[in-house]
Amino acid sequence: MEPAGVCDDAGALSGRSDLLEPHTMKTACHYAIVRFMPFVETEEFANVGVVLFAPDGRYFGFRLLGNRTSRITNFFEQMEVASYRAFMRDLREELVRVSTAFKTMGTDRRLKTLDVSATWAMWSELIKPRASLVRFGEGRVVLASDPEAKLNDLFGYYVERNFVTREYREQVLERNVRQVLKAADLAKRFQPARVGNEEYHAQFPFVQMDGETPVKVIKALTLSQPDPARIIDHGGQWVLRVTQLRKRGLLPEHVLFAVDDDAKATGLRARAREEVLAELRGLNVEVAGLGQNQRLLDFARN
Repeated sequence: MEPAGVCDDAGALSGRSDLLEPHTMKTACHYAIVRFMPFVETEEFANVGVVLFAPDGRYFGFRLLGNRTSRITNFFEQMEVASYRAFMRDLREELVRVSTAFKTMGTDRRLKTLDVSATWAMWSELIKPRASLVRFGEGRVVLASDPEAKLNDLFGYYVERNFVTREYREQVLERNVRQVLKAADLAKRFQPARVGNEEYHAQFPFVQMDGETPVKVIKALTLSQPDPARIIDHGGQWVLRVTQLRKRGLLPEHVLFAVDDDAKATGLRARAREEVLAELRGLNVEVAGLGQNQRLLDFARN
């Protein structure tokens, strides 16, 4: 099964069939993720590209990570930037040669038909397991009406991780909080709930109720956005919500915000984070960092 956000939608349409445009034919796109594994001993790897072959669409293409080296060298601390760049340059040149070979077999449509057996042999040879710095993941298949657009979609998902939105990060943070509470047999005390009234309210993921009255609230909050304006905007939304709920006497006394850590935040980003946290504390909100599990548990128990 393909991850959500990668597979094409089936394109269900309603209404009279004679008013609809002809359905775009979809073709099977075979793809593999290009993985960079500099240290075979640890078996750690980073996704650096995607290759895709659509025989019915007579298409072969690839996309590789560009000049952004920090995500690789930060993960593989012993890896020299020059060595990584040389590796990627060689890999790109090799895939260009493979692409040229595919074209001579019919993917550029100069031939009347595609040399199916030869292209399949080349595809199988390309992605087969090998002992080198580059590994190709297992072959996968997805249906798409535009193989090149699908290649870009897959690259965005597996390499650029474009699914990692603010909402996604907060969902991950919420799962972490839930796991900590569950391990201490405290998760059953808290349920998602709307706190407030018809005039003003906010949804919280962890609320402990006493009958119909909320008595304790935990909120997961991510403040690791890439620029200070986004940190202030998102944090400010919750400062405003807490302010309005407090003003109306709708928020329980005991409120904790579990905030993600961002060790790389410096300068204006660090200042923006501290500004948001200071405003929350000023509203009598307890703040716990991602690794402060005991503080979270003490709050949940007491």
